[in-house]
Amino acid sequence: MRISLKLSRIKPSATLAMNAKAQELKSQGKAVISLAVGEPDFPTPAHVKDAAKAALDADFTRYTPVPGIPELRDAVGGYFGRFYGVTPPREAVIVTNGGKQALYNLFTALLNPGEEVLIPAPYWVSYPDMALLAGGVPIAVPTEIENDFLVTVEALDKARTPGTRILVLNSPSNPTGCCYSKAQLDAIMEWAISRKVFVISDEIYDQLVYPPAEAVSLIGWWEKHPDGLAVVNGLAKSFAMTGWRVGYCVAHPDLVKALSKIQGQSTSSVCSIAQKGAVAALTGGFEYARMMRENFLRRRDLAMEIVSSWPGVKCPNPGGAFYLFPDVSALYNAKTPDSSTLCQRILEEALVALVPGVAFGDDRCIRFSYAVDDDTLTKALTAVGRVLLS
Repeated sequence: MRISLKLSRIKPSATLAMNAKAQELKSQGKAVISLAVGEPDFPTPAHVKDAAKAALDADFTRYTPVPGIPELRDAVGGYFGRFYGVTPPREAVIVTNGGKQALYNLFTALLNPGEEVLIPAPYWVSYPDMALLAGGVPIAVPTEIENDFLVTVEALDKARTPGTRILVLNSPSNPTGCCYSKAQLDAIMEWAISRKVFVISDEIYDQLVYPPAEAVSLIGWWEKHPDGLAVVNGLAKSFAMTGWRVGYCVAHPDLVKALSKIQGQSTSSVCSIAQKGAVAALTGGFEYARMMRENFLRRRDLAMEIVSSWPGVKCPNPGGAFYLFPDVSALYNAKTPDSSTLCQRILEEALVALVPGVAFGDDRCIRFSYAVDDDTLTKALTAVGRVLLS
């Protein structure tokens, strides 16, 4: 069968692929623990589910406006006002099928063929492929573990060319969990604005930041330079709503119109019932997010204690999200010379599913998710340690 040539350059999601392998082993009766997928293990809050049930009972089951129902777009603006002191107007907000669609549509709307996208590495697995699908050229900008895998202005300026169109920032980061400070982000934004590089700020983990790190949004920069950046967020991580598929983007109203045009010709609106649940999430209390944050902080410390005991392994202490991204390259050998073979060996011998760092642009590392209960996390990391040190 003839398939589009552009798809030959696209890789399947490594996280979903590893999770699929784990599920296959589980179906064979093996007790596999998956630390591969970035998904909170908590249920969706009751008040969110109640709002969705009420919407269903009220027959709120019709098409909605493509950019989202008005009360949800207003709730998104209210969220930024509540936490960051900037309230974007309704016309600057679009609701999307998860944060992933917002990112995909932004690349599609902004890139002309051959234009470059600067992506600090390690990066979330989908950024490069999204850029490719939109006709762009992803440019990985390397970072170092000694700097918590955070990109510098100097590295960005070295990577920039006349063809550079977009810079993608993700803080807290998937896969590292590391966070940029306000001063670091301000310096990067000053550089980007002066170089006319459009910034996409992926802030999906902003409610999962651990002291002494502080949650920082670029929404203040958007208010000053609305034509220079877009802010992407969603409810999957902060409210354990991964399957609800509700994300959102704040951008210049003209760009929102372009995003709506793309969405209108592809998926149309987000599920009407999920949107009502999202309104309840964004306008209600954030005690649930606080509870998850406290649990993830405890698990981070537990995981760091175990991982730090492995000789030769280096791992920055993440300030947010729910991942560890240790450098295990000191343990590579003829049998396991890279992150892919090491993760395959760990899956086979320890029955623990992880994601190889090569999928995130750094083959020295492997990614753990600690979005599991304490006992499961301890059991899984202990088993991984036995394999690594054997």
